Amino acid sequence: MEKIGIDAEICVSGADEDVDVTDPAELVEQLSARKAVSVADEIDSGEGAGSMEAYCVIGADTVVSIDGRILGKPADEADARRMLKTLSGRTHQVFTGVTLVITPGKAAGCDIISFHEKTDVEFCEMSDEEIDAYIATGDPMDKAGAYGIQSYAAPFVSEMHGDYYNVMGLPACRLYHEMKKNGVI
Repeated sequence: MEKIGIDAEICVSGADEDVDVTDPAELVEQLSARKAVSVADEIDSGEGAGSMEAYCVIGADTVVSIDGRILGKPADEADARRMLKTLSGRTHQVFTGVTLVITPGKAAGCDIISFHEKTDVEFCEMSDEEIDAYIATGDPMDKAGAYGIQSYAAPFVSEMHGDYYNVMGLPACRLYHEMKKNGVI
């Protein structure tokens, strides 16, 4: 895949995501680092890795935070309903952590750069019927905070301060500039 002048491949991380961190910024940076390092380790342990050319692994993790509570992905429809009722008519924060593991190949060391972005998102009031109809789409079930701004939840976002793409799960502008600054692109 060639989108910004580099080849890319999607690799799912098997990293442990169980942490005791309660600060959302620290949490997403820690989880993004675990994911990126896990994938980099898998690449390095692969066959022929000793002759591997330089590469960069990007790991990311997103959470929603409101009233000091972190909202991850809902466990079930009741959990999604509870999350959406909590967000209804209120402002919350979306944090995405990103980690870059940049390596010139197995023989040399690597650079690990982590950062996070925060976006404030305000929801308008949602009726119980609107919440139920949204949950019925299935969209909330695999998303932090039980919503996807890029899909059926878009009509409920009344205001936003920060990077739209951060809310989708990858702060594209900051990522691009970090990659550029660190010689990846």
